[in-house]
Amino acid sequence: MDSSLGGPVASRLRRPSWRDPRLMIGIGLVASSVALGSWLVSAAQATTGVYVARRTLVPGEAIGTDQLVVAQVRLDPAQAGRYVAADVGLPVDAVALRVVASGELVPRDALAATADVDVRPVPISLETEPAAGVVAGSLVDVWAVPPQPSAQGATDGAGARSSTPALLAERLTVAQVARPSGSFAVGGRTVVHVLVPIHALPGVLAALSSDGTMQVMLVPGTGG
Repeated sequence: MDSSLGGPVASRLRRPSWRDPRLMIGIGLVASSVALGSWLVSAAQATTGVYVARRTLVPGEAIGTDQLVVAQVRLDPAQAGRYVAADVGLPVDAVALRVVASGELVPRDALAATADVDVRPVPISLETEPAAGVVAGSLVDVWAVPPQPSAQGATDGAGARSSTPALLAERLTVAQVARPSGSFAVGGRTVVHVLVPIHALPGVLAALSSDGTMQVMLVPGTGG
C-alpha cells in the first residue's frame, strides 16, 4: 500500500511542560490541601495556658500564683477570652469576687482589685457544731438566737424581750472554718468566718455583742 495515501495519523502524547498552566494549577491545589490539612491538625492540637484554682477561692481573698496552677487546655478563641491566661498574668492586687472551686478554670470576671470587694470577713463563734458541709466556699444563713427569758421575765409582760430567733443575713459565703482539735477539741468552739456584705454589718455585729447566740445554717446543695 502506498504510504503516501491519506489516512488517520496517530497523535503522540507530549510530555507536560513546567510551563503548562494545568500542571501549575494541580501543584497549587495539592500544596493548598496539604497546608490546610496541616493547619487544621495544628489548630486541633493547640492549647492555651490558663490559671486553675489549686484550692477553693473565696470572695475577698487576695489571689497570687501560689493559690493557682497553670493548665494547658484546648479552648476556642471565644472561650479563651473568658479565663485568666497564664501569659497575661493576674491583675494588680487581685482579689476574688466570687467563689472559684478547687480545680476550676479561673474566670476573668472572678478577679478584681481590692476596692471592688464589698464584703468583710466576720468570725462567728458557735456553741454547737455546725453541719459537716459548712466548709470554705459553702453558703450559710446567719441567725441570731436571743437568750431564753427567765420565768420571772416571762411574767413581766411588756418588759420581756422576744425569744424568737431572727434571720440576719442569707446565703453568705464561708471564708474559713476553724474547728477545735487536739487538747482544745473538748469544750472548744468552732469559729466560722463568713463574708458579710457591708450593708449587713451593723445587724451582724450588734447580734455578736448581745447576750444571745449565733447560728449558721447550711444552704442545701452548697456544702463540701
